[in-house]
Amino acid sequence: MGDTTVTTTEGREAALPRSVTDERGPGPLRGLRTPRRPRLWFEILLIAVSYWTYSLVRNAVPEQRAEALRNADRIWELEHRLGIAVEESVNHAVNSVTWLIVGMNYYYATLHFVVTLGVLVWLYRSHPGRYAATRLVLFATTAVALLGYYLYPLAPPRLMTGGGFVDTVMVHQTWGSMASGDLKNMSNQYAAMPSMHIGWSLWCGLTIFALARVPWARVLGLLYPAATLVVIVATANHFWLDAVGGALCLAFGYGVAWAWYGGIPYGLPRRPSGG
Repeated sequence: MGDTTVTTTEGREAALPRSVTDERGPGPLRGLRTPRRPRLWFEILLIAVSYWTYSLVRNAVPEQRAEALRNADRIWELEHRLGIAVEESVNHAVNSVTWLIVGMNYYYATLHFVVTLGVLVWLYRSHPGRYAATRLVLFATTAVALLGYYLYPLAPPRLMTGGGFVDTVMVHQTWGSMASGDLKNMSNQYAAMPSMHIGWSLWCGLTIFALARVPWARVLGLLYPAATLVVIVATANHFWLDAVGGALCLAFGYGVAWAWYGGIPYGLPRRPSGG
C-alpha cells in the first residue's frame, strides 16, 4: 500500500506516511504512536537481558516457605468454598496414564519458552509495525508478575503438606523442570502466583488469533492456552486461581500498551514507516 496524500491549506498535495495509515482503510490512525521498524540486534539483546533480569529478580525473592504453605492452604480452602477444587482429582487421573503425564511434563518444561519465542519471531518478521506494542504487553505482564511473587509467596500444590498431590516430575524422572529434581535449588519454589505459563500462553494465543490469516492457526492459538491450563493443573504446579492471576497480569499488560500507543496493539499498521 502506498502513501496516502492529503491536500494542504495552500491547495498542494502532501504525502501522509503510511506508518500512520490503517491498512483497513484510507483514513489516518489517530492517537497512536508511529510504529518503527524493530532492530534485530536490539531485540535479541533486549529479550536476553530482560529474561535474565526477570529470572534474577524472581529467584531473589525470599523463599518464605512457611508463609507460602499457609497461602497454599488458604487458596485450597477458598477453592473448596467456590466448588472448583478439583486439581487433585485431575492430577491423580492424568498421572495414572504414564505416556500422557510424561508428555505434559515436557510440555510444561519446554513450550512455555519455545512458543513464546516463536510468536515473537513471527511478529518481528510478519508484523513489524505491531511488534513493539505487542512485545510491550508481554514485558509489562511479566514485570507485574514479579510484584505478585514478592507480595504473595505461594507454594504449588505439589509442595503442600499433606495435600495428596503427586509431583509428576519427581515420580516420572523427566528432565527440564526448574521446580523439581536436581534443578530445584536454582529456582524459587514459592512463586506460583501468578502463573506466567498462563500469562504467556494467553498472550501467544490472543496474538495468533488476532493476526493469523488461516483459520486453523487461529484455532490453534485458542487451544494453546486452554491446553496449558490443563497441563499446569495436571502436573500440580498451579491452582486454578494462579491461572486467574496470570490472566489479570496480562490484562494489565494490555492496559499499559493501550495507554502508551493509544489503542490495542493489533490495530496498528502491519508495516512501520519504510516497511
